[in-house]
Amino acid sequence: MSEQQTRLNVFKTYKLYVGGKFPRSESGRVYEVTDSKGKWLANVPLSSRKDARDAVVAARKAFGGWSGATAYNRGQVLYRVAEMLEGRRDQFVREVADAEGLSKSKAAVVVDAAIDRWVWYAGWTDKIAQIVGGANPVAGPYFNLSSPEPTGVVTVVAPQDSSFLGLVSVIAPVIATGNTAVVIASAKSPLPALSLGEVLATSDLPGGVVNILSGKASEMGPHLAAHQDVNGIDLTGATEGDLARDLEIAAADNLKRVLRPRTEDFAESPGTDRMTAFLETKTVWHPTGSLGASGSSY
Repeated sequence: MSEQQTRLNVFKTYKLYVGGKFPRSESGRVYEVTDSKGKWLANVPLSSRKDARDAVVAARKAFGGWSGATAYNRGQVLYRVAEMLEGRRDQFVREVADAEGLSKSKAAVVVDAAIDRWVWYAGWTDKIAQIVGGANPVAGPYFNLSSPEPTGVVTVVAPQDSSFLGLVSVIAPVIATGNTAVVIASAKSPLPALSLGEVLATSDLPGGVVNILSGKASEMGPHLAAHQDVNGIDLTGATEGDLARDLEIAAADNLKRVLRPRTEDFAESPGTDRMTAFLETKTVWHPTGSLGASGSSY
């Protein structure tokens, strides 16, 4: 009987998700990611300024098609993402357990909540206009109609501690309303975010709608906050020192919309404020056809 051979483990290579593809960092740098007990999990890309610029280019390229899609279609795509997450539930349970130091049962609760959160936002895509738009009463023979439109390319600094539920809670509302996103994942727990990129790539989400970078928010954030082709920035995960304040100051240069960091429990039911934070309001005036009390018309 031959001696049994020892099989080598095949370690997973984590990459960035930019423009629907999986590049390594342009810089060639990586850093070690460990679990809550200090055990090595993986080497992940340490994104550079060039990676951030590439992500903005990809997001801008995808914006026209994604914002021009019907709200109903965007809802279908987000629901498809939830379907794909459900199929890889066990993988995310393992990654969240390692990232956040949770038991498998508690990690499963977090993952289930994240999947449900995708479904929740999928349902809002064709309804948000009904609560933030409408017909306005004006003096004169005019229809005056307001409707929401997406802001554009939004940088999202993901939460540092909630590696998956918090991540989903900040990405889904941005893209549900037609924006595209450049996401800086949690520096200490980026693996669920990078795995999410794999799910997005195999769903119906067009490449470039979501771009996921791993690395330091303090390194990439200033370049993205000052980038002239970024229209908004979510500072939820910018908790290091005065980083949030510095990024908000940089964002003022081209009047970006800014969502400031705040204390949040992502397990609670979300409201609509994250969707409305990156919406613009377009108001259209149109003659009614009635020109006066006499009832004359065109």
